[in-house]
Amino acid sequence: MKVKKVGLLLLSASAVILELLPYGAVLNFANPDGEPLRRTFSYFSLTPFGYANFGPFITALLTCVLIILSVICIFKYSNGLNTAIMNISGIATLVSLSPLLFGISYISAVGVAITVILLAIFGLCFVKEK
Repeated sequence: MKVKKVGLLLLSASAVILELLPYGAVLNFANPDGEPLRRTFSYFSLTPFGYANFGPFITALLTCVLIILSVICIFKYSNGLNTAIMNISGIATLVSLSPLLFGISYISAVGVAITVILLAIFGLCFVKEK
């Protein structure tokens, strides 16, 4: 079932592409006008990590691991590898939701798209290989 293997790789690659865009991770700063100043960053940027928003950077690292495992899966498939991809994508999905702990204003549309893609990878792992 090459469709599953290629699907895992394409979904992982699309998640990394979205994480590279500077619109995923959100920080809200105080503004003298009273309204918070919203800045967005790439998931790979260490600026949100420095301001204690750890979720985006950890999600980016886990997604890079998913790409590596997906490439390995294309050449050599095993149930253990499928379980590893499923576990890492599940953890990455939960970690990508961690900015919600700060509030709904700390998540962006790109962040939601990344979470949905990671959830799709998690779901794709349940498709049986023939």
